[in-house]
Amino acid sequence: MRVAPIAWALALACLPPGAVTAADTAVHPEQWPAAHWPLPRDAALEQRVAALMAKMSVEEKVGQLIQADISAITPDDLRTYRLGSILAGGNSKPEGKTTATAAQWKALADAFYRAAMDTSDGRQAIPLLIGIDAVHGHNNTVGATLFPQNSALGATRDAQLIRDIGAATAAEVRATGINWTFAPTLAVPQDLRWGRAYEGYAQDPKVVAQYAAAMIEGLQGKAGTPHFLDASHVVASAKHFLADGGTKDGKDQGDAQVSEAGLREVHAAGYPPAIDAGVQTVMASFSSWNGQKMHGNKALLTGVLKGRMDFQGFVVGDWNGHGQVPGCSNVDCPASIDAGVDMLMAPDSWRGLYEHTLAEAKSGAISAARLDDAVARILRVKFRAGLFEAGLPSAQPLAAKSAEVIGSPAHRALARRAVRESLVLLKNNNGLLPLDPRKRILVAGDAADNISRQSGGWTLTWQGTGLSNKDFPGAQSIGAGIAEQVKAAGGQAEIAADGRYASKPDVAVVVFGEDPYAEFQGDLPNLLYRPGDEHDLELLRRLHGDGIPVVAVFLSGRPLWVNREINASDAFVAAWLPGSEGGGVADVLLRKRDGKIANDFHGKLAYAWPGSGVHGQGESRFPFGYGLRYADHASVADLSEASGISGEQIPVGNYLDRGKSVRGYTFRLLGADGVASVVSTSQSATGDSSLRMSALDYKAQEDARRFEWTKSGAELTIQSRAPFDLDRQTNGDVLLVATVRVDALPGKDAWIGMGCGAGCKGRVALGPTLAALPTGTWTRIGVPLKCFRAAGADMHRIDQPFVWGAGAGSSVALARVALGTDADQVVDCAR
Repeated sequence: MRVAPIAWALALACLPPGAVTAADTAVHPEQWPAAHWPLPRDAALEQRVAALMAKMSVEEKVGQLIQADISAITPDDLRTYRLGSILAGGNSKPEGKTTATAAQWKALADAFYRAAMDTSDGRQAIPLLIGIDAVHGHNNTVGATLFPQNSALGATRDAQLIRDIGAATAAEVRATGINWTFAPTLAVPQDLRWGRAYEGYAQDPKVVAQYAAAMIEGLQGKAGTPHFLDASHVVASAKHFLADGGTKDGKDQGDAQVSEAGLREVHAAGYPPAIDAGVQTVMASFSSWNGQKMHGNKALLTGVLKGRMDFQGFVVGDWNGHGQVPGCSNVDCPASIDAGVDMLMAPDSWRGLYEHTLAEAKSGAISAARLDDAVARILRVKFRAGLFEAGLPSAQPLAAKSAEVIGSPAHRALARRAVRESLVLLKNNNGLLPLDPRKRILVAGDAADNISRQSGGWTLTWQGTGLSNKDFPGAQSIGAGIAEQVKAAGGQAEIAADGRYASKPDVAVVVFGEDPYAEFQGDLPNLLYRPGDEHDLELLRRLHGDGIPVVAVFLSGRPLWVNREINASDAFVAAWLPGSEGGGVADVLLRKRDGKIANDFHGKLAYAWPGSGVHGQGESRFPFGYGLRYADHASVADLSEASGISGEQIPVGNYLDRGKSVRGYTFRLLGADGVASVVSTSQSATGDSSLRMSALDYKAQEDARRFEWTKSGAELTIQSRAPFDLDRQTNGDVLLVATVRVDALPGKDAWIGMGCGAGCKGRVALGPTLAALPTGTWTRIGVPLKCFRAAGADMHRIDQPFVWGAGAGSSVALARVALGTDADQVVDCAR
């Protein structure tokens, strides 16, 4: 175990409070590690770049600097504006299809290619870079191979495996006509409360540095060989420069309050090897360093990255990240270009940004030298990648046989191997594992037969939510993988999410864990697993209480405080987020038919497992590098069930569940007379009888509530005990999602709102949306948080996350209200 280096790295990264101030932003490039661009100067390439640029107008040059999202630009737009790149964000798909197919992706790529290459207006034909977040396989395409998320891959300690995964991912991406992936993430997460921790390979900068070169060589091919950036590879993007994994309190897009030494030795560790491997693009981080936004940090982007580290590709911004630089907006930011960002990601703001940037280039506010430098960097990448010769995306070699490439047996076998190597055994008392497949085995837990849960965020949708097993053709759930092998061996397997069995099993495998999330949606206030929700723990204890040996398979993007769940299990496996090949879990948990071990545990923790729910408190329960094998017979004694967290834990973003307000919130009815009453029973009414509430069944007994208005002006409200900040969620296109059934709506005066203190409220009309719904049918209505802000709500101090009003005669039922990104109907507040 490399305990000493980790302790040293953490000491550099996490200085005592007050040791680093906002003024400590001086950079000393000469103290940073030097990297070496592996591609020698190419006179022919430079001549091609210079010749093309000599023909380009300033309008065409500015266009190269801007990237738009496919949801906000059309091929016809591109014929006019000639941008340098388009991207497909996490929820952006061809034709708006969540489960976009290879054929749909190729058709989209072809349409934009033709527009970019159209010279009928006299402009230059410059092919597009098409970017996508292929971060654990080609995860935006239905039927693609989904590899384990990065935190799982870190446990394998297998750089060649990472290289092979990169190559397989590149092949599947190219098979859909796309040529650029926003990967790999080279963050070195130091706080597991961060919602993107699972995108980092390890807390150890040495592991990240080793993987950086391997993944980039897999994605792009090895620099200096004929395979580099050929038709089987894609342009890679090392991200996010710099210290996104070191922000204070693990806040996404937050501030890394660390010394320059910590920034250099810990958080920058992956970038020199990435540059040595020839990575073509680097993505700037949303985050700040000691108060200075990275999108505006010239000393780091230009002085260190392009200067000291000799990076000769181009820097791309993150999703409207330039708009967060002081003095900038989403549509205007010369400061970010001056700092060293060569291509601004302006998904929905590209048109305004183009107009402002063009005016600034013409006025000299953006110098001609800086403009030409950025354009030349972008064109070099396009020439190196062979885009000018590649032709129509759908006609390229792998795209022409996409059905053979995407989700191929070889790629799925590779992913299954990655699952086997990434599993970490934390506990195996009495040698319970491996299991005899000839026995009667119960597979329980609400993630037992759920491919979405085992894949996590960035899977078909941005947050990885709103999906079912049918959306993953060719994939296999963990439960199905176990059942398949057990039945083949002559045993009996039963899958029951709730753990209710027909016949008492010999052993139970309980699969449970985090729900999918991405970015800030996964930020946590502490390291507790599901605070306020103990249904997984209750299931483990109930089965154990029935005298059944229990194997816990924990799905998570990061280690969390699960001491109670570990105590309630005889064996405990950290399975991370394994992706589409759930059978890889069965490969390790089950013996061969002859009783011999089929596959031993291989994984070693890439993140120390917390011994407390408080970040940084006490010693790790399982240190970095820990991981048992079957030959290890040490038993794990019962762990302390004192989490270190005091006070009531309020769930984040969940306000009403199963018809009841969740812990930390109160349900109130406000009469038309202005008098409020707190709801404490399932049957209630306002004092003036203008609003009545009763219980009804939705999916279980009395798990929903019906509200009937006898007078207009009455409201139902969820009240928080203290105001909280939803500004980050508002900027991230999150919805307030209500699971609702309309039984009667005589008028169109229904509305939904959020409150923010006395005299502060934002209301959004629901009448037209609800009136279009069939009565008596349950649906999920989503209202963008931006709508509440536009209606006057101060999203920094929300104390009523849900308010509903309707007219006399209205009857509406509610089952759940929570923040989310998936809804059946999304309210258009612009109407």
